[in-house]
Amino acid sequence: MNKIAVFCGASIGFNSIYKSEAEKVGAYFGEHNIGLVYGGGKIGMMGALADELLKHNGEVIGIIPNLLKHEEVVHSDITKVILTKNMSTRKVEMSKLVDGYIALAGGFGTLDEIFEALTLGQLGIESKPIGLLNTNGFFNPMLQQLDLMVKEGFLKKENRNMVLVSNSIEDLIDKMNNYKAPTITKIVNTTVK
Repeated sequence: MNKIAVFCGASIGFNSIYKSEAEKVGAYFGEHNIGLVYGGGKIGMMGALADELLKHNGEVIGIIPNLLKHEEVVHSDITKVILTKNMSTRKVEMSKLVDGYIALAGGFGTLDEIFEALTLGQLGIESKPIGLLNTNGFFNPMLQQLDLMVKEGFLKKENRNMVLVSNSIEDLIDKMNNYKAPTITKIVNTTVK
């Protein structure tokens, strides 16, 4: 893993464990020469993650849409800032740069970005590992929902297994390094004449 996209909150939440975990991820990336590609913010979990990686002289690339480019939000000390037209373009640019994806605690944006990565994997458009750093059991309810989707026939088990989960960054990166994408069954056009 040379570069990993990390999706996480623009706030730090109410429990200091989340910010602390973001800092651990930044330190780990720095110690293992893993570049960070993220939303470009200097606030919240994003800022804590980027600041810690910068302390370890790591590469930090922020990709931010023009509409979110505000002086109070954009991190001015990172390695590189890439501006995009919109959120969709931002995701495409991130995808071009990274070898995998990780979600830390966050809100709607975090879930949107990690589920888009999962959808691309499910469709066979990408085959990159996708991990959840499950600090404090943050993703447990979502994982239960995914299991229910399998049980009720809305999600294939092999696609559910694309979600790599750990509560430690060391273990999560190990799982990502050993990830094998599922074989995608091609949909055959069955047009009736």
